[in-house]
Amino acid sequence: MAADNGSVATVAKLVERATICMFTTMTPDGQHVARPMAVQEVEFDGDLWFFAYAESVKVGEIGANPQVNVSFSNSKQSEWTSIAGRAEVIVDRAKAEELWSAPLKAWFPDGPETAGLVLLKVHADAAEYWSGPSSKVVRLLGAARAAVTRDPDKFPSENETVDLSGNA
Repeated sequence: MAADNGSVATVAKLVERATICMFTTMTPDGQHVARPMAVQEVEFDGDLWFFAYAESVKVGEIGANPQVNVSFSNSKQSEWTSIAGRAEVIVDRAKAEELWSAPLKAWFPDGPETAGLVLLKVHADAAEYWSGPSSKVVRLLGAARAAVTRDPDKFPSENETVDLSGNA
């Protein structure tokens, strides 16, 4: 079942608003490892882009097991997004120049020409998101209503799983 355009647009909006994520890979012995990373500012179309060093541990882990998870949190807006997909390591200076932004200079001092620079492209297969009201008062009232009625569905929030495999 392919995702409808509204669901994909919702995921894109959530990703854009969060900007920092936790990028999770798997070690050779099966342990999950997550680290904070910045998503490059491009319109989400089922792919996410990141910069890395070719010799980094995460690049080695992707080479052994390309299945990754990228999770976003935007607590100010009460939004959480989890994207599962396959990562690939890409060496493409033109694409690196296209995606480059000034804050990256802190990690890659020579810009897109930094020795050992690679791109990580995550092809999203699926996303799940949770979105609640940004108002603390509305959240508290919703939590109280859910507790009193013993019905968690009374909490005012939205949760959806989106199949993105046809979009990447």
